[in-house]
Amino acid sequence: MTSRQYDPRDPFTRRPGAPGTPSRSPLATSYVTLAGADWLASASPFPRSVHALWIDCPAGPVVLPCGVAFDVVSAPALFGRRMLDRLWEKGPGSGPVAAQRGRLELFAAPGTAQRLPALLGWEEWARAMPPLLCHGTGDTVTIPPLYPPGPEEPAPPASRWVVAPEVRHPWLPDAEALLWACVRVARAAAGAPLAEPPRRPAHRTPEPAL
Repeated sequence: MTSRQYDPRDPFTRRPGAPGTPSRSPLATSYVTLAGADWLASASPFPRSVHALWIDCPAGPVVLPCGVAFDVVSAPALFGRRMLDRLWEKGPGSGPVAAQRGRLELFAAPGTAQRLPALLGWEEWARAMPPLLCHGTGDTVTIPPLYPPGPEEPAPPASRWVVAPEVRHPWLPDAEALLWACVRVARAAAGAPLAEPPRRPAHRTPEPAL
């Protein structure tokens, strides 16, 4: 596979950034790079088969298992967008994020799907939050197509990347970071004081050059 097979009809401009850190606005649909596709495929026990599917149909969705490379936390679109805003404006940032049929799916560190519901169970603001769907070990999720829709598309597709994977080892928020974002959105809606954001690890292993 060559990088040309992942070269999109790209109307979006990537901004340079440190390897492993977000490098574009989280509110613009983006495309999956070759390194990002390698990371997604690593979730499957048969990564070569996933790449083969993308070679045959790069615009098609793919189903991948959770719990190995990532977990996924799914929120209603409006609440999820507000979570994403908080993570980027005052928090540690986000990992990859996908829009799927009226919901926003935040890719999280493995183990998050098991820990987040338990943390929410102890949180006094949990009743002010809509139900979150946490997908972890034993679950699968549908991955959006690699490319964004072309400019001729009349409307955004139901399944698309909001923040697409760019590197082989992206930073992923854990249960505590997502809990903080949930609570911050709920408190803001109620006009309550906001808590301090969690810190993002400062050190990151450099990504090898492609």
